Amino acid sequence: MGTLGFLGFGPNGWGALLLVATLMTLAVTATALAIGAVLGTIIASAKLSGNMLLVTLGNIYTTVFRGVPELLIIYLIYFGGSAAVTSVGQWLGYEGFLGLPSFAAGALAVGIISGAYQAEVYRGAFLAISKGELEAASAIGMPRVLRLRRVIIPQVLRFAIPGLGNVWQLSLKDSALISVTGLAELMRTSQVAAGSTRQYFLFFIAGGLLYLLLTSLSDRVFNTAERRANRSMPASAMGQA
Repeated sequence: MGTLGFLGFGPNGWGALLLVATLMTLAVTATALAIGAVLGTIIASAKLSGNMLLVTLGNIYTTVFRGVPELLIIYLIYFGGSAAVTSVGQWLGYEGFLGLPSFAAGALAVGIISGAYQAEVYRGAFLAISKGELEAASAIGMPRVLRLRRVIIPQVLRFAIPGLGNVWQLSLKDSALISVTGLAELMRTSQVAAGSTRQYFLFFIAGGLLYLLLTSLSDRVFNTAERRANRSMPASAMGQA
């Protein structure tokens, strides 16, 4: 079987499986980024709150999950979570092992890691907002919720786009580590294809090129978003209250 046969889309080809695995990689990365956005917002708010306890907890979170190897966190979430679920199942009378779904465990693990980085991105973006805008919003009597919606959130998102692009790329590469859970994402499928066909160079190069394609397209998306965000005037929302 030739190279085209291995990478073809017929019954004996791996091309279709690699494309499906690429979509799986995108899905798990997007889910992880969404989880990280929620966690990052909470942690950034804690670190900006001025409350010593909340600031300390936020610092602990970002220090731990940026300092511990990503693979270790994935192992802890997948195997530790499966052990916890099994214990709960046995307590409820179920016999046997209950494992966490690979997708859920992987997305949660990468999302927790992403949250630590996103927290710093959001915190830095908030500190970049002109204090004059915040003072002006307060001076005209803009309610706190409205100030958050029309001034703080648009500005934070505008300043956070470059950092979020970096976090997305980091999460995209971290998704390759989820292959240890058995999830058929791009890295796992490349390994299986290489092992099954003994065409290691071919399939690992193909996998690497697909990762490069994803990162290149992601760069273009975030660069376009950044240009559009900076094209208009800063969204201070000083107009209608």
